[in-house]
Formats: sequence, structure tokens, C-alpha cells
Amino acid sequence: MKTQHYNPSPLEQTFAEAILALKTQIQEQLTGTKITGTKAVLDADNPLVHFELEDAEGDQHEIVIKVIQRIDDPPED
Repeated sequence: MKTQHYNPSPLEQTFAEAILALKTQIQEQLTGTKITGTKAVLDADNPLVHFELEDAEGDQHEIVIKVIQRIDDPPED
């Protein structure tokens, strides 16, 4: 099925939610760094997932993931 609406597309929103749901599994991979907060902006043109982090020294960091669905290729003639 061709996507009719891209900004944001339902697939982008669902994918961003899936990333957010993986918080526990992501935390398990971050040796020495703790996830202290998360939030998702699902209604943005390209949805965003924010991870707030604290490293072993107590420094605060933020990782932002932007979810972008590329436009479907037109059919070849």
C-alpha cells in the first residue's frame, strides 16, 4: 500500500513508539550510563525520541533519534 501521508506518517509514529518501548533493552547495552528519562514527540513532522542519560561521572547527556520515512519510489514504466 502506498503511503498517502508522510508528515508524520503512521509508520514513523509506530516506529518511534517501538524505539521508546525498547528502553529497558537499550539500558542493558549502556555500560556505565543510566537512562534517566525518555520522551517522544510523535506529532512532529518527523517524530523524535529523546533519551536523557547520566554517565558514570554524573554528567548529563541527551540522545535524540529522529524517525524519517523516505517517500515511496514511483513505479517504473
